[in-house]
Amino acid sequence: MKTSFAWLAVGAALFAAGYLVAQQKETRDIRRVVTKLEPSGKAVVMLDERTPLMRPRGPTYVGNLWVTEASPPDFSWSADRAKTKIGLMPPKGGSVFRVVDFPPETEALAHIGTGNMQEVVGAAGTPAKGVAPRHPLMHRTRTLDYAIIMSGEIDMLLDEGEVHLKAGDVVVQQATNHAWVNRGREPCRIAFILLDSQEP
Repeated sequence: MKTSFAWLAVGAALFAAGYLVAQQKETRDIRRVVTKLEPSGKAVVMLDERTPLMRPRGPTYVGNLWVTEASPPDFSWSADRAKTKIGLMPPKGGSVFRVVDFPPETEALAHIGTGNMQEVVGAAGTPAKGVAPRHPLMHRTRTLDYAIIMSGEIDMLLDEGEVHLKAGDVVVQQATNHAWVNRGREPCRIAFILLDSQEP
């Protein structure tokens, strides 16, 4: 009887340990270090922490790392600018620095259902020019985007053609209609800097 109870306890402990490992694997975050100038002019670290990537809408995990509300930016703030509430677009005249984990295409399409990514993005800030989307994940924003592929692989679809991208590749997106389509099995992590821009 004691032996059966011992095995049951060991089994429960292993199950709990497996559950914790699985939970940790699902936790998505990125280390973020932010510097600032003290009143004396000395450079110091303002923040050094793990920033979680959340799933606010759509199929992707997203973490905003910093937001500015003007260009050129003001460096007098002491608050964490990543906590500025915004949607996909940066503030008017500002910018947003974010990291996005794109799941495989099947998961992304299942999450969207019968809709499309442009509906998720919304009409606000969408350029007036452009053709109808050729893929449900296609969308367009009135921004200049710098993208750095950090890990994994992904295809960038345009109105005509597509480009396969791997870790270390960079993209300069000039308010163009596009879709990020991950045809692999693992998530693809991309760092984005979006700059508000004028109508193209």
